[in-house]
Amino acid sequence: MKLIIHALLIILPAVLHGQEIVSVPEARFITKFPFRLYTGGVIVVKAHFPLATDSLNFIVDTGGGGVSLDSTTCKEFGIATRQTDTIVTGIGGRKKVDYVFNQSLSFPGIKIQNLNFHVVDYEILTSTYGEKIDGILGYSFFSRYLVKINFDSLQIEVFTPGTMDYPDGGTTLHPIITSLPIQRAMVKDNRKLNHYFYLDTGAGLSFLLNERFARDSFILRKKRKPLITQAEGIAGKLQMRLTVVREVKLGSYRFYRVPTYLYDDIYNVTSYPLCGGLIGNDLLRRFNLIFNYSRREVHLIPNSHFNDSFDYSYTGMSMYYINGDIVVLDVIKGSPADKAGFKVDDIVIAVGNNLSGNLQAYKTALQNVGAKIKVLIKRNGKLGELELKPIPIY
Repeated sequence: MKLIIHALLIILPAVLHGQEIVSVPEARFITKFPFRLYTGGVIVVKAHFPLATDSLNFIVDTGGGGVSLDSTTCKEFGIATRQTDTIVTGIGGRKKVDYVFNQSLSFPGIKIQNLNFHVVDYEILTSTYGEKIDGILGYSFFSRYLVKINFDSLQIEVFTPGTMDYPDGGTTLHPIITSLPIQRAMVKDNRKLNHYFYLDTGAGLSFLLNERFARDSFILRKKRKPLITQAEGIAGKLQMRLTVVREVKLGSYRFYRVPTYLYDDIYNVTSYPLCGGLIGNDLLRRFNLIFNYSRREVHLIPNSHFNDSFDYSYTGMSMYYINGDIVVLDVIKGSPADKAGFKVDDIVIAVGNNLSGNLQAYKTALQNVGAKIKVLIKRNGKLGELELKPIPIY
């Protein structure tokens, strides 16, 4: 789970006066470049920032209100920042941020100029994914171009704004677009209702509900028994509840038994009652996507991942990449990890037969409900083996 940034930017619809006809050009191809897919469907691309000597890792995030840089990255490369009174609000809290003004960001075949980067500490994202996260690429990117994201080829294609003949066999959504796309969707559990949700490619989850929305709407069935889990946000780690809902319908597509986070949104990041939560990229990655902000359109077409199983596993343990080690930093009381004997500060050496030291590979290996998984740990300098049995969320 990652931060969401609110901005007050609004794209207003074009107004036609009298008989005036506005000619909209066709979108023209500019370039394409690869991306990597992290746990939960999070998209990461390489980019060149002119004041940094190495290429940087950016999360491609429709849930981001602009474009940002990691504060540690700025210090590493001596990038000067300017103090401001700007406050960003995201999952986990609020922070005053500095800025790096009027810089560019380059990808193969394209250079995006005149960008203002807000500066945020992304250490929690780096430790969550096990690889340095240098920034977020959000509205400042999507508002300037038509963007195709293909999860089959792991390629992003960039076009000039304009009209496009979308592929046959898909569905075109017409979201409200402020700095973030807001789409009407159907959710059904105890009852069925239609409401608005953010489309958030930067959220490494399937579905999230504002706790107030869930409570006020009586959407959840009484038999649900949400489990406590750990998540990450702008201010660090926080606890949420985790359950499932019977059905989520986006456009003409239905998904059943969708894993759902319940978020106590004290800063109202999700803009309740306008929005009830967000649809994350573990659901969106099941489509190849076209984001056409200039036309207020998002096109979905099912891809080869459409029928992938959701992750229903629960361990109650959070692992992070810290100073070259994979470290257990959270163990929920009464959880499978707690019962297996895991302790905070245990260093995970291997999961099953996997000795790669790859955090994402270890997390994937633990997504196996009911299996008895051997985990090799180091505690106080001594090796030991624990047996962990993930349970299902329900």
